[in-house]
Amino acid sequence: MATWNSRGLRGSFLEEMINKTNEIYRENELALIQKIPTPITPINIDPKSSQITLAYFEKKSTVDYIGSVQGIPVCFDAKESKVDSYPIKNIHEHQVEFMREFVKQDGIAFIIIYYVEHEVYYYMTFEEIDKYYGRAMSGGRKSIRFDELIEKQFFKRKGNLLVPYLDMISMQLEDSD
Repeated sequence: MATWNSRGLRGSFLEEMINKTNEIYRENELALIQKIPTPITPINIDPKSSQITLAYFEKKSTVDYIGSVQGIPVCFDAKESKVDSYPIKNIHEHQVEFMREFVKQDGIAFIIIYYVEHEVYYYMTFEEIDKYYGRAMSGGRKSIRFDELIEKQFFKRKGNLLVPYLDMISMQLEDSD
């Protein structure tokens, strides 16, 4: 069983930005996307702050977000990187398998990676995830270099949309036609 500690808060900045964006999308009836909580069993709770300081994951989680965009099923995960290389080990086998099955059901699966140093988001399609994951599993490079990513899939904040990923979904749908 895996344990949870403060490392579990990595990526919380990105998730907060996505949550705010999702609220705007919901209010404007553009999408309904929900954050999927990871089920945990608390072991230690700090009596002064009532915060969980040690817990066990009850089961492996799938992805961070799931929902519908104008009738299209969507699932995605949020990742952050402070450097120009993203380790494949941070994309877990059960997540890749869930996304693969989701895509087989005509859904769209992707990862949003926030590159902190560059202050840009990257929209990684499942096709890319599968390629890089497969490369690592077959003995190849175990990380994704910033310079091997597709230029048009980088995006930045746009107006009040903190993580405007619907633009990237639209682009992916147009490219697949």
